[in-house]
Amino acid sequence: MTSVEVRAFAANGGRDAMAPDKPAAERLDADMRHVLSILGQMGGRPIESLRTPEARAQPRLDMALRRILRDSHDDHGINMEMRLIHGPADDIRARIYTPQAEAGAPRPLILYFHPGAFVLGDVDHYDATPRGLAQRTGAVVVSSHYRQAPEHRFPAAHEDAFAAWSWLGEHAASLGADPGRIAVVGEGSGANLAVNVALKAKAQDGRRPIHLGLVTPMATLTFDLPSHLEIDDTGPFRTETFKWAARKLLRNKDDARDPRLELIERGDLGGLPPATIILAEADPLRSEGEALADQMRRSGVWVDATTYDGVTHGFFGLYQVVNKAMFAQGQLARNLAAAFES
Repeated sequence: MTSVEVRAFAANGGRDAMAPDKPAAERLDADMRHVLSILGQMGGRPIESLRTPEARAQPRLDMALRRILRDSHDDHGINMEMRLIHGPADDIRARIYTPQAEAGAPRPLILYFHPGAFVLGDVDHYDATPRGLAQRTGAVVVSSHYRQAPEHRFPAAHEDAFAAWSWLGEHAASLGADPGRIAVVGEGSGANLAVNVALKAKAQDGRRPIHLGLVTPMATLTFDLPSHLEIDDTGPFRTETFKWAARKLLRNKDDARDPRLELIERGDLGGLPPATIILAEADPLRSEGEALADQMRRSGVWVDATTYDGVTHGFFGLYQVVNKAMFAQGQLARNLAAAFES
């Protein structure tokens, strides 16, 4: 059993998630099922059956969360302001989250990239995770958008992500933050961007992140790994959803093999900062995250990887109602705090 499988085994209380005894949909936690039930009541259709504008208008997990919380607007002690970052093609929208508690020394800084398979979502939809990380770590969190497909195909998002990283280093002081203590966190497609930011920073021998937080990362577009084949109908994101998004993202078939997208085949991951990898058992991308964790470890990178059972892709921002999301956020926040203090 690999180290990733050992962590999954422990997180499942001794049941091996790699050999489930019943369909993933039947193993979902009650709180995860509740969120998905509310989402179903909101009348969404399968994303992969829709055109892009229709898909972007579909009910989302964050909308189901707000309905459960009765549209609570608790700011959790975090101030938020909008900012524009100068990008390679146009300005990039960003949200800046700053803890309200008075700070003495400059705060640590987190650059966050939202999920959405490079096609869906924006910084407005994905508010819960950056707000939660700011609250848990005391860091300033910059949630940066990026150009999306099909209007802007690969590698537009990757170019914007590194532009946001460069901007952060130059403007950290104006945000009340320490440019020497910057971590990068991403979910889904955002996790892919986070890895690529760290790799490009390493290649340029410039300022590097001190920690990577990779939540349910997109690490390949081959769609032939075990979880691609076994996970179905457990949430709004299925394997067919990611295939739909890939068709919109790629300029041609060769792009799928580009090392920026095929992270699990890269041989240059050595020298990356320590990483926390958060995976969901009932997620088509689970095997991608496992393979990425193994590849990073083989390259000498310190990795803390956990597979949380009973939850789906997109669970991480649901920490106010899904217990496993609360545990996962706690895991990442602890590792970020340790990196900031070292």
